[in-house]
Amino acid sequence: MELSFVTCVNHREVLERCLLTSPCLAKKRYPLALFEHCTSAAEAFNAALKTAQSPWLVFVHQDVVLPEGWDRDFLTGIATAQRQFDRLAVVGVYGIGVRPHPVHLGHVLDRGHLLVGSAPLPALADTLDELCFAVRCDAGLALDAALGFDFYAADLALQARQRGFSVAVVEAYCEHHSALPRARFSESFIDRFTASATIFQEKWRHRLPITTPCITLTSDVAAAVQVRAAAKLAG
Repeated sequence: MELSFVTCVNHREVLERCLLTSPCLAKKRYPLALFEHCTSAAEAFNAALKTAQSPWLVFVHQDVVLPEGWDRDFLTGIATAQRQFDRLAVVGVYGIGVRPHPVHLGHVLDRGHLLVGSAPLPALADTLDELCFAVRCDAGLALDAALGFDFYAADLALQARQRGFSVAVVEAYCEHHSALPRARFSESFIDRFTASATIFQEKWRHRLPITTPCITLTSDVAAAVQVRAAAKLAG
């Protein structure tokens, strides 16, 4: 068994309508650990990592659907990336390419919008989106609980790269059916996002600016988040 899965659950109906309909999980091809009432993504992922009995642990959101054949595509992508990149330790389905010219990587449906990156896959990534990614279980990597539910995949990718591992995005199309709107974010979400962004910025100040799939962080997190929120509210 090459994959294990873990997800945080805060809405059982969403889990049953989305992730549990994914053929590779509905047919129980792989183990899936469900963690409810988590205070951070790290709480679920790090616990599952300790007991995983597969080479790769996949963290995936409860509102993601993995279509038929996703596991085959993902494993093929990992194998291809391992042949191309030394010490591969983190793999995602969407992210930002390495410097000096950040580009979007991946192929996903996000809240009804098809996102297609501009570079061929697999490709080395600087940061990843949180919706779905995998970590090689023997790499000694973990999620940072201080980041809560934002920026933890970007942080993981930067951790890995800092330790000499490769991080890649592979071709493994999936669908993200988040209830979070693409515009008009709530004040509570913006507050949560800003708090995590501030922690992330302080942790990686020596690497700024950092581009993630949703925002570019500079030395002024509050200003960056406010600009993004204003653009969404206007959009």
